[in-house]
Amino acid sequence: MSTAAEAGLRRIFAVVDLLIDAVDEESLVPALLPLLLGAVPGDSIVWTPRPDPAHRPLTLPADLLPRSAWEAFARDAPADPLVAHTTLGTGAPLCRSTLQTDREYHALAAYTDVYRPIGAERQLAMAFPGGYANGVPRSICLAVNRSGSDFTDHDVAAAALLRTRLAHVLGRLAPPAPAPTLGLVTRRESAVLALLAHGLTNQQIAHRLAISPRTVDKHLEHAYAKLRVGGRVEAANAWLTRSDAAQLTS
Repeated sequence: MSTAAEAGLRRIFAVVDLLIDAVDEESLVPALLPLLLGAVPGDSIVWTPRPDPAHRPLTLPADLLPRSAWEAFARDAPADPLVAHTTLGTGAPLCRSTLQTDREYHALAAYTDVYRPIGAERQLAMAFPGGYANGVPRSICLAVNRSGSDFTDHDVAAAALLRTRLAHVLGRLAPPAPAPTLGLVTRRESAVLALLAHGLTNQQIAHRLAISPRTVDKHLEHAYAKLRVGGRVEAANAWLTRSDAAQLTS
């Protein structure tokens, strides 16, 4: 193995070691960006969680993009095929040069407004699952920029190797919210929920359980409060989630 290849592996292992020890996203990402920029060498890097209002995009250097550039990017991004790849495509690591000629790239409004001012003549971008934010699945877009030579196949392979590990760690650090617990729901309330989840109306549930519709209403009212849900659909989903989990562990 060549000296350059060994150095590349060491840079990848440095990223992996950091990911193994990560305890929270807030402290991980600032330490991660310079290591990623070593494993996939470039002049700058942009880390963008989507959608996640609680976590703003981060860049290295930190002052890479002023507010006006972010506003321009939001305006120009829909016409950018590399952005489309990370938002609508597979998100696998891809070089800008695979999608466009230099002439096509330079014709983009985003090139004039955003990329050229930061020296992003060459770009490699990828996206991967980033866990959950407020119960909603999110993704992370990662873009590495260069002013000089284009990215190599080795750079793309290194990015692909790290992509799976990044997705795994973000899933661990930002897991989905726990399903509502049915531990406090009574046996009769659970029976009502089970029939509700199968699409029965209150009248049909009352007939099936030989109770009055008013009693069904009271059982559901109590179950809603215990599950912290606001209506029939949420309550039914909570019961189905618990039922699926019970089958998996039985």
